[in-house]
Amino acid sequence: MADYFLGIDLGSTTSKAIIINDRDEVVGKGITNTRANYEVAAEIAKVQALYNARFHLLKQALAAEIAADPAFARYAADLDAAFQFVQFESRLERLRRELAETALKVETRVPATELVKHVQEIADGILATGRRRYMEEDLGGKGQFFRDIVGEAYAKAVEERPKELFEPLMLLFDKSITPVENEMMAPDFSELVHQAQAMLERYHAEKAAPDEAAALRRAAGAFTAAIDRVAAEELNIARMVGTGYGRALLPFPEDCIRSEILCHAFGAHAVFPKTRTVLDIGGQDTKAIQVDSHGLVTSFHMNDRCAAGCGRYLGYIADELNISLNELGPMAMKAEKEVTICSTCTVFAGAELRELLNVGERREDILAGLHKAIVMRALSLLARSGGVKNEFTFTGGVARNDAVLHYVSDMVRRNYGQDLTINVHTDSIFMGALGGAMFARRNIKADLPAAAKGAKAGAEENEGMA
Repeated sequence: MADYFLGIDLGSTTSKAIIINDRDEVVGKGITNTRANYEVAAEIAKVQALYNARFHLLKQALAAEIAADPAFARYAADLDAAFQFVQFESRLERLRRELAETALKVETRVPATELVKHVQEIADGILATGRRRYMEEDLGGKGQFFRDIVGEAYAKAVEERPKELFEPLMLLFDKSITPVENEMMAPDFSELVHQAQAMLERYHAEKAAPDEAAALRRAAGAFTAAIDRVAAEELNIARMVGTGYGRALLPFPEDCIRSEILCHAFGAHAVFPKTRTVLDIGGQDTKAIQVDSHGLVTSFHMNDRCAAGCGRYLGYIADELNISLNELGPMAMKAEKEVTICSTCTVFAGAELRELLNVGERREDILAGLHKAIVMRALSLLARSGGVKNEFTFTGGVARNDAVLHYVSDMVRRNYGQDLTINVHTDSIFMGALGGAMFARRNIKADLPAAAKGAKAGAEENEGMA
């Protein structure tokens, strides 16, 4: 029986889990939005990582067939998408029931029976659209969470209905989404993947040409046998390490908890071994970290007041503009100029944003100025931590924002040299969890530099008050 090692990064906005084997290879990863329930978020991320690990083993078992036969390769990709869709479908059905039950409890000017009718129609539409997007647009690979996917589709559907229904229907969603999102739903892997296979059989019958369908059925038979073997295999988590903003809430022994600064640095160094400077912009804080040749922290500096310039701040801006978080970066990249932003404080962001819009500034130009201000704030932390040394690695969820990445690359090179190597990994948001898993496998002790411990403690105390 092989041993595996788990790292969980319980962040303020997202919770991530990574599983590695005894060769430091990532075999599973999972992510969910944290919201208010840290315990459920950590468990969901772990379960998703275990599911993902079994898919890794499944593809490993059929690697030769997948490489040699296009039908096997397509079936593998479609099964992964279908597996994600059936989980989405299950949670959507749970939300459908919660919406209907809530409609019978709340008092509005619209009869409950009418609200229930509209809720059912909206859920039917979301289900049909979701199936297409998961199977044809790789929605499962885009890192969007259930609340965001459903919330966007629900709001769009409500806007297409009579105006008097808007407030009652949105009230139902606001009251229903949190209990559904925070409910632990973790069916057995074998049961879930066979549901995905059944759904895939119907999908291929509808979409595939006759000769393709025959080849896919042959592939399905081979996958069924392999699935049963993989589902029966025990994934022994030999050791685990927890980290992140909410790490104190993890049900882990004290010696299995590590600072998120140590873990982000260790994870970034594992992926990019020549890394000497790490900038991590997460949901709640920004960390500028210097590391040695082993990936251990030599110095660091972090924001010590609030979440200004971090993921939560960007989320607040997106809400003010009534757009998704994923749209902020692309919109900022269309700017013709950069509007000067006086403050990146979340408390004043909405007022300043509305004032700039009222005087005629374009949203794109405001967002460009806002993204630049965020990066300037991060650059000041880098300077205080010791500057930027080659190589420089940018991590955290905000690293996926195109505009932030653009300004980080431009300003770091202008200040520290054009020939500087800048690393950004597609899984940058998982670096803390990866570092945790690496610490777990090595089972080593590590600590922050002694001179910085007091500053770190003060920073965490202030963040908790933000």
